Amino acid sequence: MPAYIHLKIKRQNEPNAKPYWQEFKIPYNPNMNVVSALMVIRQNPVEISGKVVDPVVWECNCLEEVCGACTMLINGMPRQACSALIDNIFKEKGSEKPIILEPLSKFPTIRDLMVDRKVMFDNLKKVKAWIPVDGTWDYGSGLRISEETQQLVYPISRCMTCGACMEACPNVNKKSKFIGPSSIAQVRLLNAHPIGAMHKKMRLKALIQKGGIHECGNAQNCKRVCPKNINLTRHIAYMNREVNSYALRQFLEED
Repeated sequence: MPAYIHLKIKRQNEPNAKPYWQEFKIPYNPNMNVVSALMVIRQNPVEISGKVVDPVVWECNCLEEVCGACTMLINGMPRQACSALIDNIFKEKGSEKPIILEPLSKFPTIRDLMVDRKVMFDNLKKVKAWIPVDGTWDYGSGLRISEETQQLVYPISRCMTCGACMEACPNVNKKSKFIGPSSIAQVRLLNAHPIGAMHKKMRLKALIQKGGIHECGNAQNCKRVCPKNINLTRHIAYMNREVNSYALRQFLEED
């Protein structure tokens, strides 16, 4: 293995500033991930030319691929920096090439590799991605959920709103209001819940609005990049049938 890790990082001092590139070389150690490499740079932020620069800004929290905060473009692919091992990246691209780190391009950059994913949470609000249970009293043991339904929805519940699917989707762009794959999958999760199903029509109606499921182009990139291996294309196809059925019923009822 090489003695050094070469990183090329796209930086931006503030949201409206012009982005620029800086390169760093740090000592190689086995079992490092991208986060640990960034931590080394933070401790000694010296560019490859020898110039001392500001530490690189990025976001992370759990460090075990649960929170989704550290999502960034690593050699052009949206990935979690905590689970992206340097050794594996070397196997993919070779140790002689720099590891290129960039912020996700589909979200506003706050600074360097840190982005604002607020739009994803706004989209969850649009589809009413919660189960409304009011009151402070004891509801008892609750409704039973079949094992079949549990097995269906559990993978969807692992979504960490990391933004990888939005980044990979060509229909998520500046000209589109598409809410993205993860929000659509969350509708299936909540509509499958016995209590959540009470507001099923509200969520289906939301998917018909501007930016809804009809703006999916079926590129299937979302399934390929999802770090939790959620079968997003399957859930989008199912919700497409549900939305079409709902729209047809609404049309017939109006007549």
